[in-house]
Amino acid sequence: MNVKTGLQILLQEKLHLVQNRRVGLATQPAAVLPDLTSCVDALLRAGVRLTALFGPEHGFGGAAADGLAVADALDPRTGLPVFSLYGPVKEPTAAMLADVDLLVFDMQDVGVRFYTYLSTLFHLLRGAARAGCPVILLDRPNPIDGLTLEGPLVQPGYESFIGVAPIPIRHAMTLGELARAFCAEHAIDVELTVVAMQGWRREQWFDETGLPWAPTSPAMPHLSTATVYPGQCFLEGCNLSEGRGTALPFEVCGAPWLDGYRLARALNGLELPGVRFRPVYFEPSASKQAGRLCQGVQLHVTDRRRLRAVETGLAVIEHCRAQAPDQFHFLPTSWEGHPPHFDLLAGGPTLREGLSAGQSAAALAADWAAELASFAEMRQRYLLYG
Repeated sequence: MNVKTGLQILLQEKLHLVQNRRVGLATQPAAVLPDLTSCVDALLRAGVRLTALFGPEHGFGGAAADGLAVADALDPRTGLPVFSLYGPVKEPTAAMLADVDLLVFDMQDVGVRFYTYLSTLFHLLRGAARAGCPVILLDRPNPIDGLTLEGPLVQPGYESFIGVAPIPIRHAMTLGELARAFCAEHAIDVELTVVAMQGWRREQWFDETGLPWAPTSPAMPHLSTATVYPGQCFLEGCNLSEGRGTALPFEVCGAPWLDGYRLARALNGLELPGVRFRPVYFEPSASKQAGRLCQGVQLHVTDRRRLRAVETGLAVIEHCRAQAPDQFHFLPTSWEGHPPHFDLLAGGPTLREGLSAGQSAAALAADWAAELASFAEMRQRYLLYG
């Protein structure tokens, strides 16, 4: 049985929820029907009265680079105002909601805490609560399964737009489930309706749902990208190239001062579950190390259910640093301008300090067990699917 998304269920069974209402729609280009019709077009075709559009990181059109503030605009195709929720303003304001009776949220997430669509959801819920505006969330699959928890939680004082709440890096929840948790755990008093999927099971990966994959952002072109992203995104916090500006962002990584063959031998020697490393040369056209010939590795996932992506990403950094300790460094600041970017990705300084002190990725990962068990107990209250 193919999975039906919340958008499909709304159109087929629950259109009354949005009829005769002025609807503000928060969405992005990967929110599509199985025939690849966009959420915007599907709702307009169904006669829904859209009066405003809201865009997350990368903008409503999905083309802006990571971390780049996006301005408000006018959608040239529909003529609707597009309000940016990624930039100086992250919550919908009363002015943005002046012609809106309710907000509909439909975005395809990748199941990782520092992927910012869940942060946009958190802030949208808070803004809607302040304005007394109901929210309808159209749920979609967690593409990297709804079972596997990985990584540390965000520590107090390290909250940011890539760590908006104390959840692990790989949270194994859908955005609908997270919305329920956000409202309850953070006292967000908003009228929330989650239109749940039909047919999704927690063990499913996206390519097992029967749904088409559309790139969720410029550097997330494939499901294989999302598979390694929970760990490879750590490279954003250091001077290694994470593969942006190549055809394989997050799947290749390296630097001009590395020996890729030596790195591959060291990483393969760890016998990490579900992954092998192949030495590569590459030259990024953008981002870190742009225009410079790099050596490094490509991650080849051999068993995604055994893969522990977060620990794997830390192992990559551990061995890059060990090979060239004088050239490797963590970036001193973040795009938010305060602690090192690596600390915001990790949710605190522990991982950076441990790697700097020579601790292994395996030792660091062993410390997550207790907090993941606590999170799993809390998370259980908000799950919608078996």
